[in-house]
Amino acid sequence: MAFPQSVRLVEVGARDGLQNEPEPVSTETKFELIDRLGAAGLRHIEAASFVSPKWVPQMADHREVMTGLKRREGVVYSALTPNLKGLEAALECGADEVAVFGAASEAFSQKNINCSVSESLERFAPVLERAKAAKVRVRGYVSCVLGCPYEGEIAPAKVSEVAKALYEMGCYEVSLGDTIGTGTPLKAKRMLEAVARDIPMEKLGAHFHDTYGQALANLYAVLEEGIAVIDSSVAGLGGCPYAKGASGNVASEDVIYLLNGLGIDSGIDLDALAATGTWITQTIGRPNRSKVGVAIAAQ
Repeated sequence: MAFPQSVRLVEVGARDGLQNEPEPVSTETKFELIDRLGAAGLRHIEAASFVSPKWVPQMADHREVMTGLKRREGVVYSALTPNLKGLEAALECGADEVAVFGAASEAFSQKNINCSVSESLERFAPVLERAKAAKVRVRGYVSCVLGCPYEGEIAPAKVSEVAKALYEMGCYEVSLGDTIGTGTPLKAKRMLEAVARDIPMEKLGAHFHDTYGQALANLYAVLEEGIAVIDSSVAGLGGCPYAKGASGNVASEDVIYLLNGLGIDSGIDLDALAATGTWITQTIGRPNRSKVGVAIAAQ
């Protein structure tokens, strides 16, 4: 299989990356992060999560972020909306696009959102209907596609079942998430093969965490299969709450370096992105988990 000619990056640093931070990150810092990401060439930035501040205190300023960010032409600013209440708030704040998230693991679904996989999908039906009426696109996330902290191995057929349900419900794209980062390249290929039997490859994205250091290898494996959408986080921001002390999202800088080396276009300025990673990690006092970002900063 040939590599895609171009890849669209979905930058999740401002949302997935910051949501686990123990110390509050100021709204102004979020504004600057989002603006710098747009300036570096990112065209899809997940900016906020419309969830209860009780559960995710770092996203308590979601309204301020979504209404106050400096919008760049051609950039999609999206938000996570787990329910109808979240969607209504996101629509009021002018979100260009929203996302819903399910899991391929029953145990994870129960622990994460207190309901079964089928119940979670039922909850999304009115969200998708309302978004469709508002002419706002909905992206679907599937968690635990290559392993679960409670169940261990996850059958590719189960991933396919959940992804297909989200796609048939109206999600224009389904992002496949290795939430705990335990996947390996062959597992990633087999999972993707199962899902791609039901959903066109161009409607799928990869959201791989780097907990076991396999994210880039896994991305290479699915790029070979034709994946052309990758979720990543500047500086590798975002821990994994289910694997203590583990790194979280794959770093956007590392992904761009890989894509550049493969001759795959992303439209992103690696130096500007690396500078953004250095700035945000220094600002919030976190280590920069991008190998490429650290190497560029040291030059």
